[in-house]
Amino acid sequence: MNIPAELRYSKDHEWIKVIEGGEALVGITDFAQGELGDIVFVDVPTVGETIGAHEVFGSIEAVKTVSDVFLPVSGEILELNPEVDADPALVNKEPYEGGWLVRIRMENPDELEDLLTAEGYAAML
Repeated sequence: MNIPAELRYSKDHEWIKVIEGGEALVGITDFAQGELGDIVFVDVPTVGETIGAHEVFGSIEAVKTVSDVFLPVSGEILELNPEVDADPALVNKEPYEGGWLVRIRMENPDELEDLLTAEGYAAML
């Protein structure tokens, strides 16, 4: 299972990658996409909204289930990944690269310290 060391992880199986200027990308882990199965739709009705840490920002629909997705840190949802919007299966193929879900502006970057490291996430699994 792929768990990149440079990312931080939530107990709800989301990852976050700080990119620049207080912005970050958020997606679901390789483990999560494997558990969901074939992803057919990603719904993020919260673009433009500020969401608290560990609150629902959208949902992922797979062939066999629908699952909420939670924001690992508080922030404003800036955009839904247009590539995932056009091809939701990208989350299954590239959960850590092209399959990111949203770009956010973090409200409190210190919240990153409350998340799991790759080692901590692996131990939790």
